Amino acid sequence: MNQEKDERFDSAAKCICDRIEKALDCLPGDVKRHAQEIRLRVNRPVCICCSEGTYFLSPEGRIHCRPVPGLLTAEPKDMEESFRNLCSYSIYSHENEIRNGYITLSGGHRAGICGTAVLQSESIGSVRNVSSINLRIAREITGAADRLLERLGNQLSEGLLLAGAPSSGKTTILRDLARQLACGVRGNLKKVAVIDERGEIAGTYMGIPQNDVGCCCDVLDGYPKAAGILIAVRTLSPEVILCDEIGSEEETRAVEQGLNTGVIFIASIHAGSVRDLMRRKQARRLLQAGAFGNVALLDAAHGPGKIAGIYKAGDLLAETDGGAVADSGRNARRGYGIA
Repeated sequence: MNQEKDERFDSAAKCICDRIEKALDCLPGDVKRHAQEIRLRVNRPVCICCSEGTYFLSPEGRIHCRPVPGLLTAEPKDMEESFRNLCSYSIYSHENEIRNGYITLSGGHRAGICGTAVLQSESIGSVRNVSSINLRIAREITGAADRLLERLGNQLSEGLLLAGAPSSGKTTILRDLARQLACGVRGNLKKVAVIDERGEIAGTYMGIPQNDVGCCCDVLDGYPKAAGILIAVRTLSPEVILCDEIGSEEETRAVEQGLNTGVIFIASIHAGSVRDLMRRKQARRLLQAGAFGNVALLDAAHGPGKIAGIYKAGDLLAETDGGAVADSGRNARRGYGIA
């Protein structure tokens, strides 16, 4: 068995229980390198999710492409131990994250948590009897934004909204955009502020970014995006503000206020197609405000970070107003293609 090391995978695997980690350590190196998620579900087989599909794990670390008898399953005690390990045995200190459904780990990994909700005044106060853990492995890929920057050129100064479905590579590209802009890789060096609400972009641990986001990048770790944007504008004089998964009403207002200072905004948003994007009221409002002159749509079906199309915001708004919002496939046939 080829047990090559993959530091990112191994550091994520160490966050779960010893019994399952030992099996994960026996995985072939190529599986580790392509793994995006480690999925634990109580009394169900342990899964390794890669871009090419899902693998199931035997207790000895052998992989299978479909469920078969004798697979490694996550027992209730495994879920409890993994949950406590993810919280560094201090569940109280992670309560705010847990009630939002995730825990951010050293290195930028993130564990999605679900179980039985404990309600407090009709809001989620905590989670007990954890039944599922989705451990997303943070991948720092130098050059992930190269093709995007080549195609955008100087148009990046008009702002960029990066749209894509979950696991399409949005965060990986945002991270590399921050690095390249804050290091002047392609032209003038920019002062960049990263609003890293969930710690996935910079992977800050004990105040130190674990990922390379550039030498002239300020990281507001754990700040709610709306508050972080306004603080960055007031205190850091950024030329570029970069954040992940924008979309609430409050965040939209903060972006609109930041535009008045001349800041370039780069952000991501969940949308599987152009049609999905333009159905979102906040997305249309951001495009109408001029916050993002360009939209890049990622295509998860062809692998993380693949570009399905790049669109001008004005064109998308014109098509929306005309009642003919195109899907990503039609625009790809116009010549955008897959990058």
